[in-house]
Amino acid sequence: MVRIHQSKARHCAIICICCLCCLFFIGCNTTGKKQFDPQTVNFKAEALPFLADQLYPSLLLAKIQADSTFSVSVTSPANNAVLRVVIDSSALNFVTILQEILPTRGQTYTFPIAIKWKYDQLRQIRQHSPLDLTFQCFINDEQVDIKNLHIDVRSINECPLSLRSPDGPIVDTRFLFAAYVNEEHPAIPQILTDILDQGIVSRFTGYQSGRTQDVTEQAFAVWYYALNRGITYSSISCTPNPNPRANVQHIRFFDEVLNTRQANCVDACVFFASILRKIGLRPVIFVEPCHAYLGYYTDKKKNNIALLETTITSWVNFPQLRKKIDDSGRLPENELDKISKYLSEQQLALYNSGRIDTEQLLILVARALFDKATEYDRETYNNNRDNFSNPSSIGYQQLDIQTLRQQVQPIN
Repeated sequence: MVRIHQSKARHCAIICICCLCCLFFIGCNTTGKKQFDPQTVNFKAEALPFLADQLYPSLLLAKIQADSTFSVSVTSPANNAVLRVVIDSSALNFVTILQEILPTRGQTYTFPIAIKWKYDQLRQIRQHSPLDLTFQCFINDEQVDIKNLHIDVRSINECPLSLRSPDGPIVDTRFLFAAYVNEEHPAIPQILTDILDQGIVSRFTGYQSGRTQDVTEQAFAVWYYALNRGITYSSISCTPNPNPRANVQHIRFFDEVLNTRQANCVDACVFFASILRKIGLRPVIFVEPCHAYLGYYTDKKKNNIALLETTITSWVNFPQLRKKIDDSGRLPENELDKISKYLSEQQLALYNSGRIDTEQLLILVARALFDKATEYDRETYNNNRDNFSNPSSIGYQQLDIQTLRQQVQPIN
């Protein structure tokens, strides 16, 4: 009986060893021949056509097109084949894996890929740099093909206004301006303290009082702060972008405007809009061909809107003017002459007689500039109101920041 059991055991062992050997040789595929032909699979990896192999971190960080920037396509070599695409890690992305079922042999399938970006690294890009992305294609765990994409990564400051694919329509992306408005910037709380210290307003109430004058006074307090900060006009809108189908503008971030005290029309709009949103007001950026100016609703129901030409802050340099104040606290006559056009004869008489001091005089100048900034764009706004409400007039945009926040997040 023992011998019979031993014989059966040896027989079972031999069968198991044979099975394992067969599996081993099958798995090893000693012929070296792949099961799937790369030409049959026809694996492709590409960026969206209108990007022209350029990557805009501003688009990714604003979370507008992060899920559709790249795509892959394959022709299924078998029914219910398992596709796995692996994107290798790089300086700007983590390893990303896409896995899908390809139901029908001979059918071509296209899938968007949501690459796992290293967002902290994207925020640091201040000048364009190259990026190589490697896409590996596996069918049923067999590596079939590898594709490499060479991408030109643009500066985070580059805001595409419009993009166009070779044979497609223009894609208007001016709404991306809203991504540069950053009401949560860590410098704003201190700025609000500084604004209150000016004494124009004692608190920020947004629309709580229901009075237009209170809203206007809060906006003026922000305006006076910008004048005291010495923010002046400086245009650096041109960018060395080699893509002839891209219309791109360089936009300074909030802290860049704050620290350099330089701003073009768009920079200044996003700077003011950031502070106005923080104090509870609803700013709007109006974009016209070659220009942008700011608006803000004067009531909670958005029945009325005020305008503000932000570049007028450069008409008088308040920090330089303050440096000219003499030991008696007065402005020399030649400096007074420079700002006299913004003052009435009565106001000048009050100052010359000593009934108002220099600080009160500068507030009067600031209010005169604020009034001019309020009326500066009124005519062009009235003339283009139909264009702002017409979706086909892509050269004109009325960008309500609060509304756009549903799809465009601040780049911070």
